[in-house]
Amino acid sequence: MYYKLKIEDHIRVDPKLFGEDTTIAIQKQIREKYDGYISRELGVVIDVSDIEEVSQGIIIAGDGAIYYKTMFHLLVFKPDLQEVVLGKIKDIADFGAFISVGPLDGMIHISQTMDDFVSFSKEKTLAGKESKRSLKVNDLCRARIIAISYKDQTNPKLGLTMRQHGLGKLDWIDEEAKKAAADAKKTTKGTKAKGAKAKS
Repeated sequence: MYYKLKIEDHIRVDPKLFGEDTTIAIQKQIREKYDGYISRELGVVIDVSDIEEVSQGIIIAGDGAIYYKTMFHLLVFKPDLQEVVLGKIKDIADFGAFISVGPLDGMIHISQTMDDFVSFSKEKTLAGKESKRSLKVNDLCRARIIAISYKDQTNPKLGLTMRQHGLGKLDWIDEEAKKAAADAKKTTKGTKAKGAKAKS
């Protein structure tokens, strides 16, 4: 999920930026500090959107830089457990599929790709034995986040599933919706026909 967060931090402005407009210098330093920053608390920082408030600068002895207490906004991507996300299949291996979800990559274990016996082919596809469905690189899919790990802070890991109703390759979801609509139409016709016979 994407969030816009309000952050307060003391931003160090390097002496080489003293000739620039204070707000521009502060924004450069915020970008340098936070661009690509990843943490369990914030998620993945995408961008610094705007600076809201800057207090009087303070010079700390022995440093030479000015520190400004600054209020600003960050655009972040923070995945949540059980969140349903849309992503594109990036790669396929014999143990599952890798999917790009926003700025992060997740992994869908082969057992979680579809409700079927799944096999891997040399053409880098996963195929269901009974359903005849296949999953390949660049397929758009809807999946649910079932595990998040920040063990490696620079590269968080997401575990996902597509084995629940309304999840999977978008083509599969469309097929299921059309089939459900057709079944509902048949049921409605059958009910109307029974009602007409009962009247006569």
